[in-house]
Amino acid sequence: MDKHIDFDLWVPRVLSVLRIVVGLLFLEHGAQKIFGFPPSATPGPALLSLMGIQGIIEVVGGALIVLGFFTRPVAFILCGDMAVAYFMSHFPNSFFPITNRGDAAILYCFVFLYLAAAGGGPWSLDASRQKS
Repeated sequence: MDKHIDFDLWVPRVLSVLRIVVGLLFLEHGAQKIFGFPPSATPGPALLSLMGIQGIIEVVGGALIVLGFFTRPVAFILCGDMAVAYFMSHFPNSFFPITNRGDAAILYCFVFLYLAAAGGGPWSLDASRQKS
């Protein structure tokens, strides 16, 4: 009995799982900034401040990524957003991401770059729209 795994079958599905998980985590960052949930030691920023606008980008962008709706353009925008966030907020503190606490921004940047190239996968609204 042949017990090999058909990776070609699972790659698109795992892409969708990656997109959903990353979108939920990103959405959580925005929800904490905008809605104060989950609760944080620091109060939420003013809505029209730089951090408030970042929170809006994270909530809207995260939700669109979770749904897989306009995945490629949204992921491309979020990739750039995270690159800017890294160089504005983290890099000035230290060259090393582990010490400047920018490792999450770098990871988000490159995962969003991958999603911009790969798309949302089969479990996305983008895929549903292409079928109809």
